[in-house]
Amino acid sequence: MERQLDAYCAHLRNERQVSDHTLQAYRRDLLKVIEFCTSQHIAGWEALQVQQLRQLVARQHHQGQASRSLARMLSAVRGLYRYLNREGLCQHDPATGLSPPKGERRLPKVLDTDRALQLLDGGVDDDFIARRDQAILELFYSSGLRLSELTGLDLDQLDLTGGLVQVVGKGSKSRVLPVGRKAREALQAWLRLRGIAAPVDGAVFITRQGKRLSPRAIQLRVKTAGERELGQHLHPHMLRHSFASHLLESSQDLRAVQEMLGHADISTTQIYTHLDFQHLAAVYDSAHPRAKRSKGTDS
Repeated sequence: MERQLDAYCAHLRNERQVSDHTLQAYRRDLLKVIEFCTSQHIAGWEALQVQQLRQLVARQHHQGQASRSLARMLSAVRGLYRYLNREGLCQHDPATGLSPPKGERRLPKVLDTDRALQLLDGGVDDDFIARRDQAILELFYSSGLRLSELTGLDLDQLDLTGGLVQVVGKGSKSRVLPVGRKAREALQAWLRLRGIAAPVDGAVFITRQGKRLSPRAIQLRVKTAGERELGQHLHPHMLRHSFASHLLESSQDLRAVQEMLGHADISTTQIYTHLDFQHLAAVYDSAHPRAKRSKGTDS
């Protein structure tokens, strides 16, 4: 089973060109399936049946595995069996019709507009680190980039004159995004200092040694900015969530937000409509004369 898994992972890497992060996640999930098969004396992928896979999902759920993680595991199994069937190694898919137990869908944490402006509108020192970090924050919030998209960004993907950035997202899909005025100004200020470090390649965001900033380094810089400016924990995806929520709140254009976020399925984007409703409900509760009950009333 592991030999066929290795072949499938090579197929994903070389032909599908999936990211290393996705590849590692799929491999971890499928190794769990192999471990289960070994414990149940299931000889190979061709012998795994739907009721046995259902048993594994139930066991993982009982042990506290999140619904999203189980959904990813089932997705990995389906992908593997598509490959095995195409290669003539199997003639079935035990994941057909299986879905993970429904879990509570947690709404993403966002900054409200005032907090976002508080983060970005403070004074910025005119030095290498400060200008770089400000450009990172502005670009995250301006264009809703994923961490991997910002980390992998090269100079030739930026068009500051036209106010555009081209990014490569999940599945190696490319999309072009607008870059707002404040983000363009922050990027121009950063790029004037970038050459000080003698860059080793075309990476937009680099260390003092001229090397591309790692995802972990960017996470730490964003975390530091959140603690300094807001006194709270902050991570890159919170800025992406804030971008999406504020844009949808103003435009009400779900399809446009889906395109800008690079979501393949609009249902992924629809979570931001729940955030928008929460905002509207809060406004209603605070402003409508019939919304609030008198203190001490029971009905």
